[in-house]
Amino acid sequence: MAVSMAALVADLADESAELSRLLVPLAPAEWELPTPAAGWAIRDQVSHLAYFDEAATMTATDPDRFRQEAQRLMASGDDFADVVARERRQLPPGELLAWLGAARARFLATFAALDPSARLPWYGPPMSAASCVTARLMETWAHGQDVADALGTARPVTARLRHIAHLGVVTMAFSFALHDQPVPTAPVRVELTSPDGATWSWGPPGAADRVQGDALDFCLLVTQRRHRADTGLTSTGPTATAWLDLAQAFAGPPGPGRPPRRGREREATHD
Repeated sequence: MAVSMAALVADLADESAELSRLLVPLAPAEWELPTPAAGWAIRDQVSHLAYFDEAATMTATDPDRFRQEAQRLMASGDDFADVVARERRQLPPGELLAWLGAARARFLATFAALDPSARLPWYGPPMSAASCVTARLMETWAHGQDVADALGTARPVTARLRHIAHLGVVTMAFSFALHDQPVPTAPVRVELTSPDGATWSWGPPGAADRVQGDALDFCLLVTQRRHRADTGLTSTGPTATAWLDLAQAFAGPPGPGRPPRRGREREATHD
C-alpha cells in the first residue's frame, strides 16, 4: 500500500501539538516533576525528543555526519540516552521548549520533501524515511505519556495510535533478536480495537498465534509505558505470548519496561 508522506507528517505535527498543549502552561518547578522513567524529570523527556529530532534530521541532510555522531554517542554505552539527558539537565525550561519547537519544525519540513522509501541510517538498522517519521511520532506519543503521567492528566486517544501499533507489530522480530532469542517463524495475527470501535488487524487471519485487545493497551505495551499485567491484552500461542513479554517498538538496547501498577486505570479518554 502506498505511503503518504504528507499524511504522516501531518499526523506527527498533530501529535507534536498535543505534547505542546501539556508543556506550554507548565511553571518552571513543574519541569522538575519526576516521570515514570527512572531518574528522568519532565525536562529530560523534552531534551530527549529535541536531541533525537535533530539527529533524525541529520540522517537526511548529512548522513555521514550522523554516522560519526551516532558512533560517538553509542560508544558511551547502553545508557547513551541517559547521557543525552544528563548533559542538558541545566537548560532552562524556556530554552528547552524553544529547542524542541525548532528541532521538530525542521524535521517536519525536511521529511515532508523526502521520498517515503528513501533509506536512512539510524542507531539500529537503517530505515525508510516514512518509518523514521513513524518512529518520531511513536517517540513523541510515548514520551508525552510519561509527561502526562507525571502531571496526572489524561490525553485524548486518537487514530494516530495506528501508526504506533503498526510499528509495534513490524518490530516483533527485532524484539526477539534484541533479547538474544531466536526469531520465531510462526505468524502472529494481531487484532486491536481502535478508538472509534473498528478493528485494526495485521497478520494472516488463520494464524494460530494471536494477540487481541485495545489499541491503546497495545501501544502502551510496545512502547514499554505499561506492564503487560496492567493491560487487557490477551495472547494465544507460544510465540504471541512470548512476544508480549519483550515487545519493544523503539531502537536501542533492551528497555527495562515498567513495573506493574496497583489497580488498572484508564489514563485517557476517547474522542
